[in-house]
Amino acid sequence: MQDKRLIEYHFDETEHQFSVGDIYLGTVRKVVSGLNAAFIDIGYEKDAFLHYHDLSPNINSLNRFTKEVVAKKPVSLRLKNFNPDPQIDKLGKIVDVLSKNQPVLVQVVKEPISSKGPRLSCDISIAGRYIVLVPFSNSVNISKKITSKQERQRLHKLLSSVKPDNFGVIVRTVAEGKEVSDLQKDLEGCVEKWENGMKLLKSAKPRDRIISEMDRAASILRDMLNDDFDSIVVDTKETFDSIRTLIQTIAPQKEKILKLHTGKAKLFEQYGIEKQLKSLFGRSVSLPSGGYLIIEHTEALHVIDVNSGNKSTQEVDQEATALHVNREAATEIARQLRLRDMGGIVVIDFIDMKKPENKRDIHEALKEEMKSDRSKYTILPISKFGLSQITRQRVRPEMNISTRETCPTCGGTGTIQASIAVTDLIENNIEYLLTKQNEEKISVIVHPFVYAYYKEGIISRQMKWFFKYKKWVKLIKDSSIGIINYHFLDKMGDEIDLGG
Repeated sequence: MQDKRLIEYHFDETEHQFSVGDIYLGTVRKVVSGLNAAFIDIGYEKDAFLHYHDLSPNINSLNRFTKEVVAKKPVSLRLKNFNPDPQIDKLGKIVDVLSKNQPVLVQVVKEPISSKGPRLSCDISIAGRYIVLVPFSNSVNISKKITSKQERQRLHKLLSSVKPDNFGVIVRTVAEGKEVSDLQKDLEGCVEKWENGMKLLKSAKPRDRIISEMDRAASILRDMLNDDFDSIVVDTKETFDSIRTLIQTIAPQKEKILKLHTGKAKLFEQYGIEKQLKSLFGRSVSLPSGGYLIIEHTEALHVIDVNSGNKSTQEVDQEATALHVNREAATEIARQLRLRDMGGIVVIDFIDMKKPENKRDIHEALKEEMKSDRSKYTILPISKFGLSQITRQRVRPEMNISTRETCPTCGGTGTIQASIAVTDLIENNIEYLLTKQNEEKISVIVHPFVYAYYKEGIISRQMKWFFKYKKWVKLIKDSSIGIINYHFLDKMGDEIDLGG
């Protein structure tokens, strides 16, 4: 969360297999020369896909080493005195490298999504906090985000001197300015992880997982934990202990921000996450000024439609309204892409703008808002039809939460919008009617539960409205209406049409 707003939401299923980063002993099922790819059996219901471009240049070394370890030949698991095979040609053919029924060590780079099996790579890598270890390579590469020439040279020289033979290293951005001891400890941890995996490989059967990625919570902290974090809250003792151990290893100074939640209220309730989840994952997402987004998903792409609603009338003309709503939409869309982990092709239909400079403005705003996104993405300028196209790397199935609840009054035959969000809708309408439409006196007809909610306490929520707007809002309870239904009446007792 950032400023109390939910920015990312991840869901980790227990014993979830085929996670990004997991390494398996697979078996080649078939090699398809037309696709220049192979299908590998790693135990998923559909064979996983491995393209020639995802083979490591050192695939022959990997295959020979795998064969020797499986055959229990005396070979150094730390690759000491290992003589690498020549690298393969970048433009070669997969039939020259892999053959049917051959065992092969593979790593998941994309989880099973929709009707597709996992996507694999043979460019094996073991991720640490500061470095990524690449067996059978010998190069040292530094993250492009480290721009200081001096620092790049320091890291290159340092890691070239400490890394073991036949292991390459990719230095991550967080390694900038770190001590040699931190980097060496991280490097040793990665080599150890590789060595333990290779011990398992000796007795592994096809489809076995050899090295597994950390659970989602740990891997997010490993990759993201920085000085911007001011609180980490956990609600189970086991997770608390495992995360504390991880933080002590990767960032001991941050240990004090880790807290165990022990309150009576659920963790997600206390931090307002439950409410945000219900209102953010629906087909329709509201914008602050009264506009809204409609988000539709298909197999091929995601479509987002930006609408101005009927309350965005504070701007002087149509162009200004369109620009204002589109700006708000750009901010919310960048957040929604991260929140739902939407990937592949995303097409956004912004409200039409006539002026080219306004289109450029929205394009720049979208680019700016997406800077903090960790996935790789490309944003095309807004086309003459007012469409913006984004491609965003997709490595996991999209996060989707059902935001509808079974209706308590119709015995589950129909669904209603999330009841948790009804009070927000009522309060937004009250503000709109009293400040924008200058209604003198309004009444609200609500379900008895909602009525009780607004009446409770010495200074009730109804009283707070009076202090805020200097106008009294009358509440009328009606048990015949649903919990999420409400009606506004004007001073004459006529119903006010709130429109869409």
